[in-house]
Amino acid sequence: MASRGGPMVIGTDGADFEHRQRVAAHYQISALNKARLKYCIFFHYLLFFVMLVKLSADILDRLDIFILEIEELQIPQPLWWEYFWCLSVFLSYFGLTAARRNRINDMKKYMVGISTVAFVPLLYCLIYYLNDVSEYISLEKGTELEDTDIFVWQGYPYGLLWYGFVLLALQVHFFSLYFAWNLIKAWRARGTLRKEQ
Repeated sequence: MASRGGPMVIGTDGADFEHRQRVAAHYQISALNKARLKYCIFFHYLLFFVMLVKLSADILDRLDIFILEIEELQIPQPLWWEYFWCLSVFLSYFGLTAARRNRINDMKKYMVGISTVAFVPLLYCLIYYLNDVSEYISLEKGTELEDTDIFVWQGYPYGLLWYGFVLLALQVHFFSLYFAWNLIKAWRARGTLRKEQ
């Protein structure tokens, strides 16, 4: 331990710390992006549970289970994209495994899976509810929602609620892909450094 103003090793001015080991940049990038990817996957799980709550009425109907409180909510029937998007949560296994073991191929699988299983249903949702949302945005002041063709659930335009969900999900997936790509670049940099040595 060095002390302030205390005796110093003879032959040094205290600036000899420059030679000591430093953590390589690609390891720092890897550690930072691993943590960020884990946060994105955590938020993906949260969105999955929100979707699961929305799908609970349909799932209980298929299982022939009747719960009055859920039936009173009159949750609209789900579309195919809602179940298809739920499959994307299983891709987190590839992402977490790849991050834990620094596997480039598993991270590529994660990225391809998110690009297809997660983004395609969300884009379909955006297109499907585009008419309702554009009609709601162009409503004149004082117009009642019941007087329009806009689908309303619990007093809110249903398409606009989905747009809010899609906006959050797209952000989570875009950031997941970004952090996964940064991890792949960092792991490749580590591999090229090993080859040079």
